[in-house]
Amino acid sequence: MSETPRTTDVASSDADLLTRTANAVREAGSALRERFGEVVHHRTREELMHALAANDDTALAILRPRLTHLRPDARWVEDELDGGALPPGEWWVVDPAEGNVNHLHALPEWAVTATLVRDNRPVLTVVHLPLTGETYTALTGAGAHLDGRPLHVSPTADLGLGIVATSQARPDEDETVVRRVGSSITAMLFDALVVRTAVPATLHLANVAAGRIDAFWQFAGARADLLPGALLVTEAGGRISDAEGRPWTPQSGSFLAAAPGIHAEAVATLSR
Repeated sequence: MSETPRTTDVASSDADLLTRTANAVREAGSALRERFGEVVHHRTREELMHALAANDDTALAILRPRLTHLRPDARWVEDELDGGALPPGEWWVVDPAEGNVNHLHALPEWAVTATLVRDNRPVLTVVHLPLTGETYTALTGAGAHLDGRPLHVSPTADLGLGIVATSQARPDEDETVVRRVGSSITAMLFDALVVRTAVPATLHLANVAAGRIDAFWQFAGARADLLPGALLVTEAGGRISDAEGRPWTPQSGSFLAAAPGIHAEAVATLSR
């Protein structure tokens, strides 16, 4: 277990807080990397949930004391699957093992994320990929970065030349949402160059921010799924809205992040 942070470690500014948050997230990622490699077999949903919780607890044992020390008055969102608006004030929105199911199946697409939300606006975020060592960061008004290098969304201006992505609905998702996901994928298959479908959402959004993918959309979704990537994409120059083109909030029933040049086309496709 990590040592208790000293009082001299308290952040002095949001920029300093971002640096210290990234350090904590990387440490949590290292602990999860040590648990990665073999497929974790489960015969029942109960066994699956136990394995997922074990990964979460491993990362949270590091993240919770570190981040609480950095921001003692900030509250914690206890359920990473929660959505909707938060009460006023500061909140840590943390996904200790984003893509946890992938981790259990020895697949590489997983991360550790931490986002500070202030009065329902994300202030800073860290997304760390332990297997590659990459760390994506964003600070409101200061841009998005990958290991210190500035990120910029794609200049693509034609959806027909674009790579787009979405995440599938959760296993217990409402049937209406599941069918909407299916119809949206079909629509994008007609209009976009390539359509990618996988979890987790955060990694798709990091790729949008880095200009590797041109758009990402999702119906419903939790704060921990979308807030880190939303800040990354916004600070990298992308556009965020719901699927109909209206301003996105955590209460919205859909989400779209896209390069500015294809945002309107993506809205038109998803609205069919």
